[in-house]
Amino acid sequence: MKKILSLLCVFVLMVSLAGCSLGGTSVDDSASSEVTESILETEGSDDDRQDSDRPERPDGAPGEKPDGEPGEKPDGAPGEKPDGEPGDMPGGGFGGLGEVTQGTSANTIDTDGAYSDETYISTGDDENALRVDGAEVTLSGITVNKESGSSSNTEDGDFYGMNAALLATDGAVVTITNAKVSSSAQNGNGVFSYGEGTVVNISDSTIITTADNSGGIQTTGGGTTNATNLTVETSGNSSAAIRSDRGGGTVDVSGGSYTSNGYNSPAIYSTADITVSDAVLTANNSEALVIEGANSITLNDCDVTGNMSDTKGSSSDENVHNVMIYQSMSGDAAVGTSAFTMTGGTLTSNNGDMIYITNTNCVLKLSGVEIVNNEEDGYFLLITGNSASHGWGSAGSNGANVEFTADAQTIEGDIAVDTISTIDMTLTGRSSFTGTINIIENEAGGTAADNNAVITIDEGSTWTLTGDCTITSLTNNGTINFNGYSITLADGTVLK
Repeated sequence: MKKILSLLCVFVLMVSLAGCSLGGTSVDDSASSEVTESILETEGSDDDRQDSDRPERPDGAPGEKPDGEPGEKPDGAPGEKPDGEPGDMPGGGFGGLGEVTQGTSANTIDTDGAYSDETYISTGDDENALRVDGAEVTLSGITVNKESGSSSNTEDGDFYGMNAALLATDGAVVTITNAKVSSSAQNGNGVFSYGEGTVVNISDSTIITTADNSGGIQTTGGGTTNATNLTVETSGNSSAAIRSDRGGGTVDVSGGSYTSNGYNSPAIYSTADITVSDAVLTANNSEALVIEGANSITLNDCDVTGNMSDTKGSSSDENVHNVMIYQSMSGDAAVGTSAFTMTGGTLTSNNGDMIYITNTNCVLKLSGVEIVNNEEDGYFLLITGNSASHGWGSAGSNGANVEFTADAQTIEGDIAVDTISTIDMTLTGRSSFTGTINIIENEAGGTAADNNAVITIDEGSTWTLTGDCTITSLTNNGTINFNGYSITLADGTVLK
């Protein structure tokens, strides 16, 4: 009898545990048991592009048009990050606790007030050097130093600000001027804005982080960060200079310089709406920019440079690029339409393709940008499915659907779109494009999409061919310089 009772207790305990949430990863109610098994088998992440290989959600993947048309932000669940390798973080683990977990703080301000020339230090594990909790606070001339102390859980650090140098949370409104913020702790982000109603206004300050998984400015959970004339430098892997994560938020940056030195550490990693103006953005060992899911990057008169490694980085086996726009399906970024808009400034790639788009819908707009691709064989724009080895949808149905407008823009370089993806491209405002456009086979042999490549050339704009092209259809009200090459349309028409 005692044995029977013991077995019954164990059975009840197992049923109870089976109902617990897994790693904070959201799964739709329609998820099948197969998806649940996938979560159990693959829980874990590699941070900051951000945590690749988080489990795939059951939502549809591009090529199937993921939940919505361009311009729409359909409901969905946040996606993944492309930086770091699972288990590469000493003293910590991935997975999160499925609830807001922020650890402790060496110094906490929870009443309104103004503070000047103070120093705040932390050496403890899972501990902020300074936390502003629900208060309206002005900080000037302060020094914040997260000297040491590791994070016991990487996702709690990434999502909620545990172990960050300075954390604003619970609706705090914090104005920071002339500050020096530093962190040498693993998973120790510099300045972190967490949660709806939380606002960080920071100007004329310096933020330096040196360890892995330690971004410069980090915004999650619907928080807001407004940054003016900052100098930000990160040296660890998976440490974007301007960074967001699960729950996103709003980030507005004006002026300053933002530099990352580690692998998988773009200058900007966006799971939020991020706008940057008149700034210098440099990634010395990573792609320059990453957008995940239904989020955006808008750049105005910025100088952007990336230098992704051919061999080091969680997605270098998939593609080497300067700008990556994708959906990871992990649960950190809503499934929907990504948006990248750049006006003026320079966009420089020192390695790989200029722009790589996979497993998402995307609205892409470029106007008056000086584009420099120092990779001789790199595509200007590559729109394809992927192998799904990182969990980015399912091979054969994880292409991308891109609406691309070039306005008063000069472009040199080739464009390729695979058979499960689409591009609707318009040259307008006297734009000039020199290069080829071709439809290529999807490597997984997925079902072909309609209207793979629809091209429109407005009056005053020019397309100069550098090789033979294959597209679906062409509306030409401008000029085409064939240079002895041809354009073959889907209906078999050959233009030359």
